[in-house]
Amino acid sequence: MKPAGQSGWGWMAGAGAGILRLVLALAVVYGGVGVPVASGQAASGPEWTAQWISHPTAPLREAITLHFRRDFSLTAVPSHFVVHVSADNRFVLFVNGERVGGGPARGDLAHWRYETFDLAPMLRAGSNTLGATVWNAGIYAPVAQFTDRTAFLVQGDTRAESVVNSGEDWWVEVEPGQMPTPREKNGNWAYMASGTGEMLRAAEYDWTWMTEPVEQAGGHWVHAGPALRENIYPHAGTAALRGTTADVPWELVPDALPAMAYTPEGAGHVVRGDVAGAQSFPEHGVTIAAHEKTHLLLDRGELTTGYPRLEFSGGKGAHIVMTYAEALYDAQMHKGNRNEVGTRQAVGLSDSILADGGEQRSFEPMWWRTWRYLDISVETVDEPLTLDGLKAYFSAYPFDKRASFESSDPDLEKIWSIGWHTAQLDAHETYMDTPYYEQLQYAGDTRIQALISYAVTGDDRLARQAIEALDDSRIPAGITASRYPSALPQYIPPFSLLWIGMIHDYYEYRPDRAFVRSKLPGERTVLDWFAGYQQADGLLAKTPWWSFIDWVETETKEPFPSYDAKGESCLTTMEYIGALEDAIDLEGTLGRADEAALDRDRLTRAKHGEMAQCWDAGRKLFADTSAKTMFSQHTNALGVLYDVAPKSEQAALMHRIDGGEIGAPAGESAPTVQIIGASYYFRFYLARALEHAGLADEYLKTLGNWHGFLTMGFTTWPEEPGNTRSDSHAWSAHPTYDLLTLVAGVEPGKAGFGTVRIAPHLGDLTHVEASYPHALGLIHVVYDKKGETVAARITLPPGLTGTLAWNGRTTALHSGENTLALPLQ
Repeated sequence: MKPAGQSGWGWMAGAGAGILRLVLALAVVYGGVGVPVASGQAASGPEWTAQWISHPTAPLREAITLHFRRDFSLTAVPSHFVVHVSADNRFVLFVNGERVGGGPARGDLAHWRYETFDLAPMLRAGSNTLGATVWNAGIYAPVAQFTDRTAFLVQGDTRAESVVNSGEDWWVEVEPGQMPTPREKNGNWAYMASGTGEMLRAAEYDWTWMTEPVEQAGGHWVHAGPALRENIYPHAGTAALRGTTADVPWELVPDALPAMAYTPEGAGHVVRGDVAGAQSFPEHGVTIAAHEKTHLLLDRGELTTGYPRLEFSGGKGAHIVMTYAEALYDAQMHKGNRNEVGTRQAVGLSDSILADGGEQRSFEPMWWRTWRYLDISVETVDEPLTLDGLKAYFSAYPFDKRASFESSDPDLEKIWSIGWHTAQLDAHETYMDTPYYEQLQYAGDTRIQALISYAVTGDDRLARQAIEALDDSRIPAGITASRYPSALPQYIPPFSLLWIGMIHDYYEYRPDRAFVRSKLPGERTVLDWFAGYQQADGLLAKTPWWSFIDWVETETKEPFPSYDAKGESCLTTMEYIGALEDAIDLEGTLGRADEAALDRDRLTRAKHGEMAQCWDAGRKLFADTSAKTMFSQHTNALGVLYDVAPKSEQAALMHRIDGGEIGAPAGESAPTVQIIGASYYFRFYLARALEHAGLADEYLKTLGNWHGFLTMGFTTWPEEPGNTRSDSHAWSAHPTYDLLTLVAGVEPGKAGFGTVRIAPHLGDLTHVEASYPHALGLIHVVYDKKGETVAARITLPPGLTGTLAWNGRTTALHSGENTLALPLQ
């Protein structure tokens, strides 16, 4: 119901109004009603004359909910009725009482999104009502939410649709009945950046705001006024596209993403409830008597992100609290097996409802929720309350899963599927590290998420958004923010290096050199900033802000990464080396030879510094600092991955860091040193290093934790070991990518995925079958071990060729089916 955007492979550029209509035939129905149209509104689109409007007297920078209405008549239903809509902070749009869609997708004020809808399927001859709920969460807004003030905008695509342009013909009312609420300290007081719950006061809510004529509404509707009340200039407040000189804080850009899903799904089943009829809820209603307190605990069976809708009747004055939980907690606030209920409780984000005694009321939060378990607590007063039912609508980025994986180990397919489910829930208008606690797009997490998206769906649109958002976040000093969009600035300089890795990944997977080339100026500012901290010995000195690499706890409680007496770090230098290598590859290919030469000099000095200052010849390991008192899998894995270690030493080095500790060099009495292990997140890089060292057949042995998760009832992968905060953390989902690329062995053969390189690593598996999306079609591989050979059947789509790498030999692959017998030795 909003722009379909570019194709997953980026082959179609944005277009004007004519092309908008041409692609309507390709639209996907959103929630069964509206129709999305293509993104990329060009200069030949509408003349932007609509005004940003708001309530003329309400405070516009405080938490507030508004309803807007425009009643208009049509002599006949048009074939198309295209409008562009935006708001600060958010809107949900309705036509004749039906939900059209929501938005705008998050950005910053300099890149404020608008959504595009074709309303024709919901219009009728005669009277029509276009309405919107607009809200601003004020100081309770999610960290990712930028804002200037509460405002709303509708712009018709042509003169025919200009009848609904936002201006003084619109009506507006304050909605006091549904508001964001301060977060309550209810036992789960972890870092929460995703926003707060909501309160519905049913007695104050305007239940007829979309249906009752404005003139009969009792005077609470008023004519909308300009959102910019200052009126600095005569045309202040007129909508304007980015790049246009205008007196508005919102620089409009089209939303390049498809509409987020809004599709019905199961709401769960009752696993605990003592009220009569509880077990039949939510398919059937349940009544709670007057002066009762009760709970209904529902389990969906797996985590979801979406909109719950609770329907209720009667019970004037009753208090309903809906608490959403990824898992249940025991009395010590531990989670344990995610399938166990017992006496465990749902603790966390909640919404509250005060019933008014009316019939067929409903509550749906304005922003989606994350939950597996949903606790509905009810306390009635003088009247019984009936919970008529509970519905749920799944919401996330509408990925089309095209890949598949199965093997002779059935647990691996479960690991693959749960990893994809994790990645799916952590992808909405932006990628998110966790949909429950943060909903923030961090470069470290997002790099992994983008690769999973390429491998499972072939859709690059969300990844492009992420690369561009982080590019937009760069500060004058040169580096990017660690996460973006984020109204609360945070800087993790190593994540700027990983952003360069994201650009290089895109270059490998997507045939879009123009997009990659457009990011090289930003890449240059990042590398120049880091070069200012590269010392004479080649290593990086400690940089400002937060030098985060991984969530680990060292045995001596020292900071990680650590620094020597000179303030230098071997580990951060290793990440710098990786970014330099990626940059040199891009610059050398895309016509920036001078920059490549500059970075090659920096790279040479950094690698020399690592060998001279960080290599412990006795232990045959890279140390984390030149003091050689701390060693980690991180520094050594990156030393292998970026060829700081000689090729001949790499396999032995990877085996050396497989254990937990290592003794002193022969003849010395120094104490045994701990080898700091990689977290679930950083094992992504450990897997890449195994492959680089020729040890990818050992990859499956590293999945012990994920096998263990299966026995603990996880339906998504957690953030960290133990009593983890987050049960759905995208950085732990990389086995879904690894099983396709390392085990099934499908990877780009050259930049842009122009060819494919297939290098399977089956380990102890006797059978693997996988599909992998490519622009030309699906790549399909089947491997079966039979005696001393592997029977391989590799099918490439028309127009795609590639190579098979096996036991040191390379075999050409042609389009169509390739049948090979591969010797095990």
